[in-house]
Amino acid sequence: MPGGLRSYVSVKVPATTANLGSGCDCLSLALALYNTVTLGLSGAGLAISVYGEGEGQIPADGSNLVWQAVKRLWRKCGFAMPPGIALTLENEIPVGAGLGSSAAAIVGGLMAANAIAGDRFSAQDILTLATGLEGHPDNVAAALFGGLTVVVSEENRLRWLKIPVDPALAAVIAVPDLRISTQDARRILPADCRREDAVYNVGRAALLVGAVASRRYELLVTAMQDRLYQPYRASLVPGLDKVMEAAVEAGAFGAALSGAGPAVVAITGGNTEAVGAAMAGAFRNAGVNARVFTLGVDNHGAIE
Repeated sequence: MPGGLRSYVSVKVPATTANLGSGCDCLSLALALYNTVTLGLSGAGLAISVYGEGEGQIPADGSNLVWQAVKRLWRKCGFAMPPGIALTLENEIPVGAGLGSSAAAIVGGLMAANAIAGDRFSAQDILTLATGLEGHPDNVAAALFGGLTVVVSEENRLRWLKIPVDPALAAVIAVPDLRISTQDARRILPADCRREDAVYNVGRAALLVGAVASRRYELLVTAMQDRLYQPYRASLVPGLDKVMEAAVEAGAFGAALSGAGPAVVAITGGNTEAVGAAMAGAFRNAGVNARVFTLGVDNHGAIE
């Protein structure tokens, strides 16, 4: 490559769980479950290979989301499109489950493309580009930076804060065997909310950040409550309330719908097997099978 630019790069991106109940569209937590994007320059044409989660489901042509992110960054910086591309996606993150699979694809594609182009963009630039592709910043911020992230938009600029999370915490994720599109999950929400519901969530979101920062985890059962999203999305996820109740009764600090769902996340400091079994059992009682993942937190974010 001219100027010593790289011709091969591999980027590892964590899963994320957004909202955490009260933090609608502004809070997200990075989890130790990863997608790996490997981008290389080859002779001619576009070759995309997908392994693991989404194999046979994720498109392996020009519509692939990782490839769309690569092209977006290269066009933005004027990098000449190479004649040949080899793109390999090794996925651990379930697709369309509410664990940030699209955010991981976008962040992985942008970071890999940026490395190939000579690291022309800052992390802040990558966040802005990723948000433009994803449509909202919460998942992409946590995927990029790791930890618990708070992100807001102010005058066309994204302001974000990363809070490192106690590695003793774990997330138990129950992924039911059903699909919800993010569009449907947003369409079901009312256009307006009552002031008392907004105050309810604002207070709990602030409590959640404080609880994680000060390690007052007994507060999470309250901090992860929500009146703005979950009451409406419960109609899309059979047994949602019972699954969250079962998690807390089994020893979790708190539980919530993960992003737009359908996965449910429980934050624990132990009892992970009991919590997972209780969540899966509650889903079975609602007529739905569920996979259970027990994951650590990721405090690093996307890395090469």
